[in-house]
Formats: sequence, C-alpha cells, structure tokens
Amino acid sequence: MSRIGNNPVAIPDGVTVEVKDNVITVKGKLGELTQEYSGIDIKVEDGNVHVARSSDKNEQKAKHGLYRSLINNMIKGVSIGWTKQLELVGVGYRASNQGQKLDLALGFSHNIVLDLAPEVKVETISEKGKNPIVKLTSHDKQLVGQVAAKIRGFRKPEPYKGKGVKFVGEELRRKAGKSA
Repeated sequence: MSRIGNNPVAIPDGVTVEVKDNVITVKGKLGELTQEYSGIDIKVEDGNVHVARSSDKNEQKAKHGLYRSLINNMIKGVSIGWTKQLELVGVGYRASNQGQKLDLALGFSHNIVLDLAPEVKVETISEKGKNPIVKLTSHDKQLVGQVAAKIRGFRKPEPYKGKGVKFVGEELRRKAGKSA
C-alpha cells in the first residue's frame, strides 16, 4: 500500500490537467509540462488527480508513488514555480549575469560562463560583506535541480574551510585541521 500514491493531488485555480494516450499535460500561468507514464491509471475528477495501480506487482508499486509525486511537482511548478539558491563561499568568488549567461569567478585562472536554458530564470545577488547568491527559478523542478547541481559541481564545498558553491541553508560536515 503506497501512502503517497493513494493521496489525491488537488488542482488549483488556473491550472488545467489533461490525460491522453499515456501522456499527462499540465498547463498553468508559468508554463506547460508534459510527462509520459505507463503501468498505472490516472484520472482527473472533481478538481483532483487520482493515481491508481491495477495490480500489486513490484514495478507498479514503485511507479504508483513516483508518478503521483511527479504530477504534484508539475502542478506546483506551473502554479507557484520552483526556486533554488546557491551561495558562493570564498574570498574573491563572484557571480554576475547578463540575460541567460551566468558568469562565475570561482578561484580558477579563468571565469566560468554558463549558458542557461530559456526556461530557467537566473538572478545574482551581491551585497557588500555577504557571500554572492545565485537564484534560479523555473516551472520545471527537474531542470532547476539539474542546473543547480551543475553549478555546484564546478566547485563543491570542501570540509576544512567550507569554501565552494553550496545551497543556501545547506549544513556542511566540517573536519578539524591538522592540530586535532
């Protein structure tokens, strides 16, 4: 019995959900998302999306909660949107953007210039005395997470001083230095 899969997904005002030929399409004020599915039944009724499985095979049990979560993320994305914030911790680490180009100075001999997908909106916040913050916003949760992981991968936070690119609010595991 899947606790997550059995919960219905409420459809907010301004969002339309359409199920056709094993493809679910969600449209809202921020955009449109589609997802293919197989092995489960999806029904839209009474302002809710219901996900059901036809048997108790392991494959269908796994897909039951997965597709319910994906549909929930799609509905939240087109109505509210998803945001990830990255913090650049280190002396001389800077970030700036011109449109969809993100320019990062992360202590290498060259700046890293990253062209972002048009679905992802980027904003850089630089205040004196604080670490620069890169704010990524989109209606697609998977795409925002993928771009954020790529940016973080350029310079992961190291455990001794904590320098690198980290998510805002992320707790780093710190190690003691030589003297310990």
